[in-house]
Amino acid sequence: MTHQPLPPGESNHRLAWPLRRANHEDGGRVFTALGRFVHAAMGLLVTHDWRGSDRLPQTGGVLVVSNHLSYFDAVALGEFLIWSGRWPRYLGKVQLWKTPVVGWLARSCEQIPVDRGSAKAAEVLVTAQGALDDGRCVTMYPEGTLTRDPETWPMTARSGAARLALRSQHPVVPVGQWGANHVIGGTGMGMPRFFPRKRIHVCCGEPIDLSDLRPWVGTEREGEAVRAASVRIMDALTGLVEELRGTPAPRDRWDTRVGARVPQPPARVDEAGSRGPTDPGEV
Repeated sequence: MTHQPLPPGESNHRLAWPLRRANHEDGGRVFTALGRFVHAAMGLLVTHDWRGSDRLPQTGGVLVVSNHLSYFDAVALGEFLIWSGRWPRYLGKVQLWKTPVVGWLARSCEQIPVDRGSAKAAEVLVTAQGALDDGRCVTMYPEGTLTRDPETWPMTARSGAARLALRSQHPVVPVGQWGANHVIGGTGMGMPRFFPRKRIHVCCGEPIDLSDLRPWVGTEREGEAVRAASVRIMDALTGLVEELRGTPAPRDRWDTRVGARVPQPPARVDEAGSRGPTDPGEV
């Protein structure tokens, strides 16, 4: 997928907009108050480079996919999405719902818990599908965890985002981001480092075209379609991150299962291709 690169700060004018102008959706009392608080705090603590806000559909169900850099991602990405016109419903680890304050906020803001240790983990995609059908903005990290890539590039994806994307028929919009990892780095929940002020870069890309892959859903080739969709999603995100970082990514992509970068499978289903085993359906 190709798109026209956008200049830094192309959407920064939205930072000065009041919430009622930036977002016409009903976020609910708690989410609205939280959004305003986060926006005010971020204005004091970080600087912004926002691009492509106008690419985000303003109405109807939309699946936003993003790379996962840091535990600060949800704040940085959430502020961008809210001031770009949508209230995000994240898929997040169920453990957060058991945490005081954070759990209450997650429930009050209608976020979607994922219990990966349960045999019913895949049912979360049914819940997410329902949210999309209700016109919500559902937000997923296709990698399923913080990147382990040594240079912090997007990794290979789990299959959950691709499965939802193929089955839902709703737009799939990539949002690349960089800079949250400079506030909280690594794979743990460390203390935020706000000083000197860090710059948060976020760029919304064009919707990802999966129309040629959707007809394979429900057939014996669905596993291939899911793998191809996963590659397209991560290719789109990697391209956006390259734009934000101003440097090319490695050709291969880090796979946590082998602890190394690996070549990627085709981003399409070949009519004459092999019928490999289906993906296990990880969220």
